[in-house]
Amino acid sequence: MEEQHPGRSTALSRVTLSRIMTAVDVNLYGTVHGGVLMKFVDDVAGAAAARHSGGTAVTAAIDEIVFLEPVRVGDLVHAYAQVNWTGTSSMEVGVKLAAERWDAVGPAPTPVATAYLVFVAVDVAGNPRRVPPVLPEGDEDKRRFTEAMIRRDHRLARRAAILKARAEHHTAAG
Repeated sequence: MEEQHPGRSTALSRVTLSRIMTAVDVNLYGTVHGGVLMKFVDDVAGAAAARHSGGTAVTAAIDEIVFLEPVRVGDLVHAYAQVNWTGTSSMEVGVKLAAERWDAVGPAPTPVATAYLVFVAVDVAGNPRRVPPVLPEGDEDKRRFTEAMIRRDHRLARRAAILKARAEHHTAAG
């Protein structure tokens, strides 16, 4: 008999990580590499996915990442993540990055990036495993859940189109 998972609230998956950006993080233009921020996004999203699923979860897709403002050496960057939606073994995680400028007059963090990632929960053999359903709590969480389903539909349609084009290419070439 298949194990049933009770649902878990979005609040249980929320994770915040913070990091000061240093000189080793910058590119030739003096701002933090996009790749450094992408890894930070993946780290916090993975922590939220693992927390929600109760174990190992691996990155399956990055649906979108948008850089809003440059990040500089000395900025204290906060990464906020939560699970927005769950399927059978997959989860969409939303991430926001905000920077506290070391030279700013006041503590208001500046939004610097947003992202959506898809994780799949896996067992010790690397096979997909079931995840508990996410239970959106308030209006904001319900909106995120609904938008995540739309992104999932678009992602699956893109995948189907890619697979169809690949099959047509192989048929024409063969």
